[in-house]
Amino acid sequence: MVNDTVGTMMSCGYKDQSCEIGMIIGTGTNACYMEEMENVERVEGEDGRMCINTEWGGFGDDGSLRDIRTEFDVAVDETSINPGVHVFEKMISGMYLGELARLLLVKLAEDQLLFGGRTSETLRTPGTFETKFISEIEERDGGLENTRSILTQLGLKADSVDHGVVRLVCAAVSSRSADLCAAALATIANRIRSNRGLDHLKTTVGVDGTVYRKHPR
Repeated sequence: MVNDTVGTMMSCGYKDQSCEIGMIIGTGTNACYMEEMENVERVEGEDGRMCINTEWGGFGDDGSLRDIRTEFDVAVDETSINPGVHVFEKMISGMYLGELARLLLVKLAEDQLLFGGRTSETLRTPGTFETKFISEIEERDGGLENTRSILTQLGLKADSVDHGVVRLVCAAVSSRSADLCAAALATIANRIRSNRGLDHLKTTVGVDGTVYRKHPR
């Protein structure tokens, strides 16, 4: 009867009555929030509030994110099973972060900035750089050893500088994901605040999803 964003909001709201937003950052990404009934055109009545599932993964499908999408975003989208659909999700979620990082690493190697300009057949194969690698590489303790192990697994010869660059690439991909989620979340919170004519809004956000749970930062 409810999707994961609504379930997350309800679960959080069971313990915290001020929870009015549910957010998922996992294989996909999405959010829901409590909207004023007077703004819900499809339902009669203007009293109270209704939960709205935003399906924000589809933000940008109209081209509105064109200015911030990179060549790597475009490549991930074009080779996906649903080109042109869920553009925002493809910049954020666990299904795509690993592939974004892989494309970046290949590009840096081709530009002679990584691995001495050499790649491997494994690295050039789509889907081989898993999103879990990003989490493992970015771990505060053991991240460097994980980086060495993963690059060896991918058939790459890397020195200490390469290890640092790979960790920087992973941090850039995951940080951008977090920043985009934060921007969308701030927009929803601002809408709730504006709806109620408040200068400040105090609310709680229920969050779940594998990227949220497993990424060290």
